[in-house]
Amino acid sequence: QVNVVESGGGSVQAGGSLTLSCAVSDDITNVHCMGWFRQAPGKEREGVAAIYVGQSTYYSDSVKGRFTIALDNARDRVALQMNDVKPEDTAMYYCATECRWAVPGSWLLKSSEYKSWGQGTQVTVSS
Repeated sequence: QVNVVESGGGSVQAGGSLTLSCAVSDDITNVHCMGWFRQAPGKEREGVAAIYVGQSTYYSDSVKGRFTIALDNARDRVALQMNDVKPEDTAMYYCATECRWAVPGSWLLKSSEYKSWGQGTQVTVSS
């Protein structure tokens, strides 16, 4: 199992920006998929953004146009750039890898399709 570590969370005002980072213990070139998920208190974990390396990116409707997922080969990590954040973006954000299937698709936004997870990083957006 791959170790996953998120960083970059914090407090930000609505309309601001924040960048989350996800590092994995495996060689990043061996990773073919990664996803960002979030969970607010009392709510289910939801997929936010995912990347099938070299091919496709996927976003939930709630963040499309505001968040960007990108692979940083030089730093062996995946970043989630969050722009124009809103109070409803407040949640614990998790990074995941080791997905079930070796083909790209919107299934990458489903938490059940990932094997390795980080401990999460908190994002709080104030109005």
